[in-house]
Amino acid sequence: MSVSSLPLSVIVTRLRAAGCVFAEDEAELIVSTARTPDDVVAMVDRRVAGLPLEHVLGWAEFCGLRVAVDPGVFVPRPRTEFLIRQAAALAPAGAVVVDLCCGSGAMAAALAATLDRPEVHAADIDSAAVLCARRNLARYGGQVYEGDLYDPLPVSLRGRVDVLVASPPYVPTEAIGSLPPEARVHEPHMALDGGADGLDVVRRVIAAAQLWLAPGGHLLVETSERQAQRAAEAVAGSGLVPRVAASRELDATAVIGTRPAFRDGSDGQTPQVRLGPAIADD
Repeated sequence: MSVSSLPLSVIVTRLRAAGCVFAEDEAELIVSTARTPDDVVAMVDRRVAGLPLEHVLGWAEFCGLRVAVDPGVFVPRPRTEFLIRQAAALAPAGAVVVDLCCGSGAMAAALAATLDRPEVHAADIDSAAVLCARRNLARYGGQVYEGDLYDPLPVSLRGRVDVLVASPPYVPTEAIGSLPPEARVHEPHMALDGGADGLDVVRRVIAAAQLWLAPGGHLLVETSERQAQRAAEAVAGSGLVPRVAASRELDATAVIGTRPAFRDGSDGQTPQVRLGPAIADD
């Protein structure tokens, strides 16, 4: 039963006038999420004012989960589900999983819900994101730490991580102004701006990954298609074996680095950048 005092058609008209392309779907989500008629009015007002729908609703759909997303926290993107598919395919039973730049903790939660008996850790430098991630991971027993990249992680994780995922900021600084207002105005700048070429934070994630990965462990980093070659070269330079996977369907690119499963950290060969299979639509 609807709690709205406004006809659905009125809500749709207001949303469409504000530029919401999927006004009908958004109207139904708002009405189904709101608890009172006043909530409906307030939520429509916030959406019309330009807030991301996920911030208005207080949640986002991600990998079949309803993930809490607080105002000011980066909204998980559908393309990032591709990274989760890749990670899940590589993770052993009982995997030690780390999610860096975790934001709402959506990736960590998705892996916790998908994998067999994982040990899940996540970290972010933004205190608002950390609070949100802790709520999303509480049901899975995941641990969330506040700090810069690897800095807050327990030292005991070094050399034990089977799957390390990261969706760091990778938008070039000069491109920030071209982002939709929903992202540019309402999401944290630090979650978007990746520096001059978009790879400042990506390189830092890659550079220290081998210290934390278990032998045979995998690093998976989200980038754009045009950045993938440079990111993969950085992976190779760090001593990991790189490859790039992508999905046209989701417009998603993942750079994957694997720590060789040898005690000396080497397979006796210089890591080569592999771009195939480049497309893995599924």
